[in-house]
Amino acid sequence: MNTATKIVTSRAPVKEVIKDASMMKQKEMMAAHYDRLTSAPETGAKVAATFVPGNLNELLMCFDLVNNLPEVNAIQNGLRRTSGSFVLEAEKIGHSEDVCTYVKSDIGMMAKGNIAPNGKKFPNPDVLLLSYTGCFTFMKWFELLREQYKCETIMLHTPYMGDGKITKNMTDYMVKQLKDDVIPTLERVSGVKFDIDRLREYLKKSTKAEDDLVRVLQSAKAKPSPIDAYFGGIYYIGPIFGAFRGTEDAIDYYRFLREEVDDRLAKGQGPVTPDGDMGKEKYRLVVEGPPNYTNFRQFWKMFYDEGAVVVASSYTKVGGVYDFGFRHDPDKPLETLAEYCLGVYTNRSLPMRIDMLVNYINEYEADGLLINSIKSCNSFSAGQLLMMREVEKRTGKPAAFVESDLVDPRYFSAANIKNRLESYFQMIDQKRAGAEAAA
Repeated sequence: MNTATKIVTSRAPVKEVIKDASMMKQKEMMAAHYDRLTSAPETGAKVAATFVPGNLNELLMCFDLVNNLPEVNAIQNGLRRTSGSFVLEAEKIGHSEDVCTYVKSDIGMMAKGNIAPNGKKFPNPDVLLLSYTGCFTFMKWFELLREQYKCETIMLHTPYMGDGKITKNMTDYMVKQLKDDVIPTLERVSGVKFDIDRLREYLKKSTKAEDDLVRVLQSAKAKPSPIDAYFGGIYYIGPIFGAFRGTEDAIDYYRFLREEVDDRLAKGQGPVTPDGDMGKEKYRLVVEGPPNYTNFRQFWKMFYDEGAVVVASSYTKVGGVYDFGFRHDPDKPLETLAEYCLGVYTNRSLPMRIDMLVNYINEYEADGLLINSIKSCNSFSAGQLLMMREVEKRTGKPAAFVESDLVDPRYFSAANIKNRLESYFQMIDQKRAGAEAAA
């Protein structure tokens, strides 16, 4: 199955950008979603704004609400290289340089007309739903949005997994919030009566898509890995972490993606990069932290030019840790929503995060850990040096540290990152040579 599509960019010099057929399919899905979202004022559809960690898309669909995710919009602006001007606009308004650049990109975009990727204006949300899952910045972000839009705001508080486990008291506490506050408010805003059987049907669809996503992610255990679980993984998680989980579109997409990856796996092929097939796999890495989006392709190229593939990453778990066994359960619909929120990566303690990274290094036979520390993201960056040292100690594998930002182009130093990566790859080579000499 030949699934790679060549796209000729409009910039000179002309260069072909290679994309998998699954990436093209996802692009069409996103375009249709933005069209539905921006046409809400004409169609009369109500709009909910929420975030990826703790995104209750199945519940929102029960009320015919169109889901708008501000952080996804910030990522889209970063990839399109429009976020820089939005960040500056937000700072001009008074937001600090240290504030999360997702927030500043969103605030700046609103100040400059609030235009969606399709060139049309975003509609004002009818309700803000914050499933608080460990990121304090998200709570402050919603306070700013509430002030801007003067709409209904719901907070679903998720207890922190400080002890590394989910208890019945935690789920009971969250289910009570769903029953007493979240669902009644969504009913009032939407004018739609809640139907728990409708929720069960959406959850059944979620489970099917989740199964295929896990199969794709775990294909990276093969040598060579048919996927890059960080740069490619950003695309793989898009539909299920956003506005498509619980839909037939998501089932179709992940079935299509799984078949595409299975085909590469059967042929012994590595990942498809923007420049085509990666070629020989030389280094297998686990990456902690979000990527930089303003220079996404340039950042990725620094890896595949050296034959480095990311076989597992923590960032692709911010919207759910499905590869550790979680699935939405239609037989206990409200409890499973609570368990989903409790388990996302941002709600996990540092010891849990370290355990996850150690597990990935061992299970995926990685050569080491790379941390991309994000200047404006305290939720990820706090404790990363401790995590790096602990992972090194427990696995015996080398670790390294690079720095960038989410969607602020001022904090991407290509030369600095490239030098650190090259030094890290040399460290891996030396570690291998030492192991071979000792054998």
